[in-house]
Amino acid sequence: MDTIKAIEGRRAVKLYDPSHRISEADERKLLSLAMLSPTAFNIQNWRFVVVKDPILRQLIRAEAWDQAQVTDSSLFIVLCADLKSWEKEPARYWRNATEEVQGFILPAIEAYYRDKPQVQRDEAMRSCGIAAQTLMLAAKAMGYESCPMDGFDYEAVSRLINLPEDHLVTMCVAIGKGLKPAWPRGGQLTLDEVVITDRF
Repeated sequence: MDTIKAIEGRRAVKLYDPSHRISEADERKLLSLAMLSPTAFNIQNWRFVVVKDPILRQLIRAEAWDQAQVTDSSLFIVLCADLKSWEKEPARYWRNATEEVQGFILPAIEAYYRDKPQVQRDEAMRSCGIAAQTLMLAAKAMGYESCPMDGFDYEAVSRLINLPEDHLVTMCVAIGKGLKPAWPRGGQLTLDEVVITDRF
């Protein structure tokens, strides 16, 4: 499937075949594609918590308004961000760059994030949002359906997955074989309503 068809065909599907198992190869492919998503300064701050334990999935479902996709999807991912990835050996993000590039980028990372918790959080949300979309488009292209989720108790899910203190849960993504199509599109705004030229 080409990119345009994947964008047009991707929908939030809620009901999945609980008997379907995603292959290890497909799982690795999906996650590897998501890891090609862009991040500022290439800090790759996303962390993909793949929840496989059925008991843990049930516990998360209880904190997610009993939404069936938590337990019934083939792949359930809690998408988190390492808020401090910018200071954890940042040279590794640029190890293949020239010394000249490293000499410019590494101090810039330090200046951009140091003592700026809001910037760190904003960047985490942007990065994980981009990664989630990449994941969902890749899933569609590979013949799977997906559903982005923010309907859950973030603090409870953070505790259930033992989230480190310097990390943040941003959203969840369910992927699998859909049992029925998504509802018809609820209504798209027109281009005239959302596209502004130059200024509001």
